[in-house]
Amino acid sequence: MIKGAIIDLDGTILDSMSIWDKAGEMFLYNLGIEAEPGLSKIMFCMSMIEGAEFLRNRYRLDMDVEAIVTGINHTIEDFYFNHVQLKEGVEPFLKSMRQAGIKMVAATSCDRQVIEKALVRLEIIDYFDKLFTCTEIGVGKEKPDIYLAAAEHLGTCPKETWVFEDALYAIQTARDVGFKTVGIFDASNIDNIDEIKTTSDIYLEELNDINGWFKKHLYPRTTCRKTPNSNTAGDKSSCVPG
Repeated sequence: MIKGAIIDLDGTILDSMSIWDKAGEMFLYNLGIEAEPGLSKIMFCMSMIEGAEFLRNRYRLDMDVEAIVTGINHTIEDFYFNHVQLKEGVEPFLKSMRQAGIKMVAATSCDRQVIEKALVRLEIIDYFDKLFTCTEIGVGKEKPDIYLAAAEHLGTCPKETWVFEDALYAIQTARDVGFKTVGIFDASNIDNIDEIKTTSDIYLEELNDINGWFKKHLYPRTTCRKTPNSNTAGDKSSCVPG
């Protein structure tokens, strides 16, 4: 039984991972510094503060961590304030969760000042009871602190709380402390897609498929089985009305 949901934003709800593929490079470019190849992959699992500390040490920047975080935010804020869009199927899912009485919180590696304006512009911020950020928690999603804090706020134990994530390392972190996990496809994680499929309790290629998940886990009378024409053996998200 699902009693609460912790939902990642970038790559899960928001179609925003493209900006993070170049945020560090863009920040360094504005300082006249050429970034090393693969910088975005190196920083992928880091919180904003961890990433700022990494850049400061790696490139010997004469800036404090707070100034670097501010600089990165300035680099990406136009994208979030004016351009980022929801991934397909997000709003119907959020509406369904609300109608079912499932309390939702958001958990993000992005800074509050950037992400909140995007959620307001896209008119989905009111679906979330609270927004948790790795910056405010103090560590990134390679540690479970943000998920545990979110569950405490929800008043639910991990086994009753579903975590929606697109990144393998975040899914593993949540799973390892007892949360149920829903892996969401995002092109930024294509290299890890097979492991994401096997690690998650449920894997969804598209957010529209979440309606099948919703029926499976919120309506006991729904029977989940492979459809006769299914080409995917063992598809955990294939549900049909019973």
